[in-house]
Parts: sequence; C-alpha cells; structure tokens
Amino acid sequence: MTGRRRWSTEEILDTAAELLRTSDADSFSVRKLAAALGTDSSSLYRHFRNKTELLRAVADRILLTAMDGYRPEGDWKQRVTTLALRLREAFGEQPQLAGVWARFGSGGTGSRLVMEELLQALRTSGLPDEEVPARYHRIVILVAALIASEAGIGTLTSKEYEQGMEQFRVAVLGADPEHFPALSHFARDIRPLGVDRRAAFEEILAAQLAHIEAQMP
Repeated sequence: MTGRRRWSTEEILDTAAELLRTSDADSFSVRKLAAALGTDSSSLYRHFRNKTELLRAVADRILLTAMDGYRPEGDWKQRVTTLALRLREAFGEQPQLAGVWARFGSGGTGSRLVMEELLQALRTSGLPDEEVPARYHRIVILVAALIASEAGIGTLTSKEYEQGMEQFRVAVLGADPEHFPALSHFARDIRPLGVDRRAAFEEILAAQLAHIEAQMP
C-alpha cells in the first residue's frame, strides 16, 4: 500500500501563498490548505504549530524576496528609502500578506535581514546608539502601516474599486457647501486614496527621515 505523500515545508508555503492570492488571511485556514495539498491538517501541524505561525512563515518569504539581491548604497536615508520601497514592491505582489506582516510580523530569516539592514543604516546616520532602537521602531511602524493601507486597496476587485470611486465622487463633489464649506472649496482637487500611492509613500517616509535627521546632535 502506497503511503501518503510527505510535503516539504517549501511546498506547503508555495501552496499557501497561491491560496492567499485569491483569498484573504481571515478566510484562509489550515484545513483549506490541507485539502489543496490532498492531505490532512495533522500532517501540516508537523511543520507549523498553528495558522498564525504558517502565515508568518509565508510573510517572511515576502521579506526574503524583497532582500534578494539587495546591496546597501548611498547614505543612511537612501538605504532606508530603498529598503522601504523594496518591501512595498514585494508586498504589492501579495497584498493579502501585507496585513499579516503588519499584524503579526514574521520573525524568520527575512525579518532578521530587514531588521539588520535598517539598524545598520541608522547606526551610520550619526544617531547615538541609545536612540537607534526607538527610531527603528517608528520607521517600521510607519512603513508597515503604509504598506498595509496600500495593500487593502490592492485586494479590491475592479468592480469594487469602481464602486468606491463612484462613492468618492458623490461624497466629495456632491458635498453641500453650507455644511461642508472646506470640502466643497477643495472638492475638485481632492484625490482618492488610491491615487499616487508611491509618491505619497515616499513623501511621508522622507518627512519621517527628515525629522530624525533634525533631532541629531
């Protein structure tokens, strides 16, 4: 009698990533993953203790993708910016996992590579060592929040996006000047959240880095 196939950790993560391309982290389950692999859930728990640990491992592979081929170049601000944009691009390919990373983190090799590079960049900035951890924490929170926010829009279907745009136009262009004078005044210049996301990402990050630089001795 032929035994049931044993799946490797990488094969499990490949299938999980593929499932997450068409679903979200909340609806994803170990049972669904096991069904896709043609096995039972118990066999997967030999690799991962629970769903959260599995999702963290998939998210960590996104971080590994972002760091693949990375070489630090430029000053500390350029290094931080390049790193953040690489993370943004990597999670743009798998937006469902951006929320997982922002919520749970990963803790794997990819996470350590990102942390190491960010800490190294901040150490070269001239900040005293005792201030580096706090500044690191602020940057990570900012980058994770921006990426997760953008990913939320990236998971919308074209129909959902068009419905949102129509609601935006009604809410903004149809605002009553008596009750919403400022909104009415700027209505034709206000842009939806989905517009110019990269430019906004870079500008917000640059403002945070400029703030750090201004606090240096």
